[in-house]
Amino acid sequence: MNNEEKKQLLAQWVKESSRIVFFGGAGVSTESGIPDFRSVDGLYNQQYDYPPEEILSHHFFMNNPDEFYRFYWNKMIAENAKPNPAHLTLAKWEAEGRLLAVVTQNIDGLHQMAGSKRVYELHGTVHKNRCMKCGKMVPLSEIEKHEGIPRCTCGGILKPEVVLYEEGLDDATVSGAVRSIAQADLLIIGGTSLTVYPAAGFVHYFRGKHLVLMNKTPTAMDAEADLVITEPIGQVLGSL
Repeated sequence: MNNEEKKQLLAQWVKESSRIVFFGGAGVSTESGIPDFRSVDGLYNQQYDYPPEEILSHHFFMNNPDEFYRFYWNKMIAENAKPNPAHLTLAKWEAEGRLLAVVTQNIDGLHQMAGSKRVYELHGTVHKNRCMKCGKMVPLSEIEKHEGIPRCTCGGILKPEVVLYEEGLDDATVSGAVRSIAQADLLIIGGTSLTVYPAAGFVHYFRGKHLVLMNKTPTAMDAEADLVITEPIGQVLGSL
């Protein structure tokens, strides 16, 4: 089956579905200009003495907030990023009543910017920040101009509401994501290699009709999928 035939089949399944769930990872946002931080480039090697998984850990944040925020401002905040056709198409499906939910590993908020309402952000969001001293929530718009460690008006350090390594996922978010996947008749997984757990394990709750995988490289679940597409997600969803 060639790529055009695959897209036609996917379009048919979308048309027949009323409970679509989209499960996405970093590959969904790369077409919006947000790089996957795991990709090790020359610039990264020149600037940082630690691997990203070390910097984005709970213990590193607590012990080295200066270095954490140097990486965070440079690599995790994309002020000019806009939703791409993938985000816009998913929001359109939700408005039409055919998409049940978006489950995302991304923290950029682009799904909400595109208009999606029911979004389960497994790894949190950069758009909310909590004071570690008084608990006050502060939006990104109020702190993004800061350099170094952002602080609350009370003097406490502001911590992004993102799930760092060594931290657990939010129970309510997990429950909503799993419940949605279990209710789906069509599950589309896009832009994730399905290697980050526990999130990757949620797809095993799917009991619907069709499982579609969209990723540039092979995943551990390719053999279980009804359809595997390797073209860019935005191009595919935007063309349906």
